[in-house]
Amino acid sequence: MKIFTIGFTKKTAERFFGLLARSGATRIIDVRIHNVSQLAGFAKRDDLAYFAKSICNVGYLHLPELAPEPGMLDDYKNKHKNWGVYEQQFLELMQRRRIEDRISPDIMDGGCLLCSEDKPHHCHRRLVSEYLQKCWAGRSIEISHLV
Repeated sequence: MKIFTIGFTKKTAERFFGLLARSGATRIIDVRIHNVSQLAGFAKRDDLAYFAKSICNVGYLHLPELAPEPGMLDDYKNKHKNWGVYEQQFLELMQRRRIEDRISPDIMDGGCLLCSEDKPHHCHRRLVSEYLQKCWAGRSIEISHLV
């Protein structure tokens, strides 16, 4: 199984869709809380679904259960919380939601987790992919971050 991740900020549409097309991903799995913000530009939900299909022949799926709770993200970004604290809170949320039981491995295979952060090291999409890799330990899962 292969799971990809990508962020759209600090990328032109050409770079973003080029990375996506070359990756071999079969669908974008949107893990954002807010996916219709005008600030998202080409990554606004309906536009992204259209461009992904038209340019890359890639599907689109929004899975908000893989997103942080709004207050959790706001606390981290606006109150300068420690990344380690946010990471622990987010992983506990994924555990409470039991995403490993609610999300089908078939949906994740070939999926590309999308959020806004340009790099994966301080991003919940990395945490989701690594959490599932750990929970689904009986499967061989390769994670590829598209940067």
